[in-house]
Amino acid sequence: MHKPDDSRSGVSRHSAARRKLAISLLLADEAATAAFAARLAGTLKAGMVIHLRGDLGAGKTTLVRALLHALGHTGRVKSPTYTLLEQYEAGGLHLCHFDLYRFCSKEEWETAGFRDEFNGRNVCMVEWPEKAHGLVPQADVEILFEILPHGRNITIRANTETGRECLRSLPN
Repeated sequence: MHKPDDSRSGVSRHSAARRKLAISLLLADEAATAAFAARLAGTLKAGMVIHLRGDLGAGKTTLVRALLHALGHTGRVKSPTYTLLEQYEAGGLHLCHFDLYRFCSKEEWETAGFRDEFNGRNVCMVEWPEKAHGLVPQADVEILFEILPHGRNITIRANTETGRECLRSLPN
């Protein structure tokens, strides 16, 4: 029998271990974003889904660009704002970078055929996942960007065991 950790919530130690794991970091500038991206790059596994959330200009594409460069991509990294999807091979991974900002309906998701990209082999990084109205697969990791007067605060949340492994293995 599991003893609740908090009698008011009824949360057992077992279920508490399955709750989301989250960390917050201050990224003072683009160099700090690149340093974090390099740490994150080493934790990625095929099949991961990463949701990137934040206002316009918060640094979502900047993080993806730095992540790709950390994985060894030497070419240009374009924002998928108009193409909706850009694909890359880097670090032995196939990465799909989505930007769903321009989506207005569930039908656009279905028509675009993006469901096939979430195949367990690709690392899918999705900006504006809420624009697909709940049709984007659950994120292993969510990164929430908050614009500050000087830099960005990011909160990284793990939603799955794969996401928790990712956060636990982030180098300091």
